[in-house]
Amino acid sequence: MLKLILVFTLFSVSFFVQSNKISVKVLTQERQRVGNVVVYLTPKASKVSAISNKIEIMDQVNTQFSPHILAVQKDTQVRFPNSDSIKHHVYSFSQAKTFELQLYKELQADPLLFSNTGAVELGCNIHDWMLGYIFVVDTPYFGKTDSEGNLTLELPDGDYQLDVWHPRIQDKFSVLSRPLSLPATSDIEIVLSSPLLPDVNQYEDISGEFSDYE
Repeated sequence: MLKLILVFTLFSVSFFVQSNKISVKVLTQERQRVGNVVVYLTPKASKVSAISNKIEIMDQVNTQFSPHILAVQKDTQVRFPNSDSIKHHVYSFSQAKTFELQLYKELQADPLLFSNTGAVELGCNIHDWMLGYIFVVDTPYFGKTDSEGNLTLELPDGDYQLDVWHPRIQDKFSVLSRPLSLPATSDIEIVLSSPLLPDVNQYEDISGEFSDYE
């Protein structure tokens, strides 16, 4: 009977672990929204468990990478389909992942495993204007800001390190990083001190200079 009560107590404690909803907003110094920013929170107390059998998609559509920025957790597999009717030759020489894939519409390439954290810049040997990014994080708590520069996440109680990443941000990412304790914090605003780098590929598809541009 005592053992049954103990099991029920442990189950009750784990079942009622507090979940916190936090809101993150990323803005320029002029208070303009910044979309497509990767926001990720790394727990300080416990080691993050690796995931398995997770496959994300980085497609090629209208001779562009889709999405333009893909955020994934470490040890995720990424598949590279080709939705165009023409050949692509996708490559990366990034430190986090180096690879080359010749992609035909009729050929389905095997997914690639991304096991190192950091930014993986993608290009196409055939179409020089194609540019995309895969950003690998070592935490399950991450996402991208929407066209209004907002992101909402749910996390359990605890201490975290909040970081952001985007290829157009000129601020040092270490300066933008901040500690975060839950449940004390709920609304976070990150204001960039430097202007964004020019968007040479003009991915914006919503009115507004800093709209989400996938």
